[in-house]
Amino acid sequence: MSQINTEQGLVISGLSTGYRKRNIIQHISLPPLEAGGVYSLIGPNAAGKSTLMRALAGLQSAKGSVSLNGFELIGKPLADWARRVTYMPQTLPQGVSLNVLESVVSALRASPMEGDLSSQDIKQYAVSVLERVGIVDLALRNLGHLSGGQRQLVSLAQVLARNPKVLLLDEPISALDLKHQFRVMRLVQELARERSMIVLVVLHDLSVAARWSDGIMMLAKGAVVATGSPAEAITPATLGQVYGVQARVGHCEQGHMQVMIDDEL
Repeated sequence: MSQINTEQGLVISGLSTGYRKRNIIQHISLPPLEAGGVYSLIGPNAAGKSTLMRALAGLQSAKGSVSLNGFELIGKPLADWARRVTYMPQTLPQGVSLNVLESVVSALRASPMEGDLSSQDIKQYAVSVLERVGIVDLALRNLGHLSGGQRQLVSLAQVLARNPKVLLLDEPISALDLKHQFRVMRLVQELARERSMIVLVVLHDLSVAARWSDGIMMLAKGAVVATGSPAEAITPATLGQVYGVQARVGHCEQGHMQVMIDDEL
């Protein structure tokens, strides 16, 4: 990851957070995350990835520093976070009786767009987001009648509609088939570039993370083990240390990184 002015981008320094007086994340510091970049947070189960994401969204208390373009977020009201950072959890809430279009419109009203927009303008914008995500055909379907993968795509549309400066995605492709995994990751990268967003995404598929990410952050037991480009962070040594596997890292004919697991350690 390239070096940038710490007054720009998202800068995380000395961050600690957890539950019931037990720290899960302890004094984490990361290289600055640049606008327009896609960064993947990887690591085994219980590494602290989702806990870190919630702290970066302002949804749980944390100590240390989270600064966006020089504006310190730690200690600020949730409204200050919400204007800048949008978080997509692993699953949508259950029991919501809205259709897909209504849910995206509701997300927009919760984080108003610039300008004095009419209800029709908001609805048209919501439809355009559904088209971009590729699910406009689901617009009138009730959320409760969708598959897990469809609900995941709707959740993505909701957060993209809010056009945040920082987009946090917690396992956004876990319920998707291969085609839709590819579509979502390509879309996320395109929008990061177009809108100068900072995107931080939790992924388990290391080859997917390597292909679509400008930078990788590998966590284990609440601590940062490796950061850098995919080639710098995802190595046989770090995979052995963090995941406990004997692995090889190679590249396909098109140059994309591939991770092959040979055995446990």
